[in-house]
Amino acid sequence: MPIPAILDGHLTLPVIGSPMFIVSTPELVIAQCKAGIVGSFPALNARPKEQLAVWLEHITTELAAYQAAHPQEKVAPFAVNQIVHASNDRLMHDMETCARFKVPIIITSLRPPGEIIEAAHSYGGIVLHDVINVRHARKAAEAGVDGLILVCTGAGGHAGTLSPFALLPEVRKFFDKTIVLAGAISNGASVLAAQAIGADLAYMGTRFIAVREANASEDYKQMIIKSAAEDIVYTALFSGINGNYLKHSVQQTGLDPDNLPPPDKNKMNFGSGEGSQRKAWRDIWSAGQGVGQIDDIPSTAELVERLRREYDAARARLALGPR
Repeated sequence: MPIPAILDGHLTLPVIGSPMFIVSTPELVIAQCKAGIVGSFPALNARPKEQLAVWLEHITTELAAYQAAHPQEKVAPFAVNQIVHASNDRLMHDMETCARFKVPIIITSLRPPGEIIEAAHSYGGIVLHDVINVRHARKAAEAGVDGLILVCTGAGGHAGTLSPFALLPEVRKFFDKTIVLAGAISNGASVLAAQAIGADLAYMGTRFIAVREANASEDYKQMIIKSAAEDIVYTALFSGINGNYLKHSVQQTGLDPDNLPPPDKNKMNFGSGEGSQRKAWRDIWSAGQGVGQIDDIPSTAELVERLRREYDAARARLALGPR
């Protein structure tokens, strides 16, 4: 199973920190890359759009300086998430900015990203596309993506309903490039499990909401710690696409999470406007079903080191030897 050349030799753990709206900013991305896992952020987090160039300058400069000062350390490349949807009126501007800074990895969502693939490949970047089912995976594969992110049941944010034990083997039948697995992965043993069933890398989001560098409020982080899998509600109401959210954050807006109104997918919007009164990510907090495994708020470096120990311990239990 292939690891992209752009990642080979640069990871301390086979993990990509997933891009999270509002939560992922340069501080978190830089900390993740310095710890040896891929850090990422949604381009739309940089507002106004001119701020994206400022962020990319900061990230590239800081990581280059750190690598120069610590040549023996594994410093991972970073990624930017692009929402490929008609309502994203910033897409071309943001991709042109990413091309100018030669962003190593572009993570795309929603529509198969033909024009994004061409732009990324023009400067040596790669494109990973997230999907929730086999049909979407086939379309992305036909478009020429370098890897697929399988967003399975239990993942935070926009997630699918298929078990990884069902989706991953089906995709492997026709896709021989990189596969990244998402869905309730909150510890090092789960990272190893993702590899055991055929993934090349694990995709972790929710666990990195409760770290010191994350741009999440203290109330959000504490809610993550206090929640369990049963406190996650799956609905398309807030963004037009099905996703997982913290039940108690829904309650705080005055809604009954057990009796939500039907969603209107025609209201799906990823533009630069502010949108509805109750806004997903800002007021309705996302999280995956792995929240029950989270009980503290460490630094990113501390968390990645813990994940490495858990990963190695899981390998030892299975008599696989050292990494």
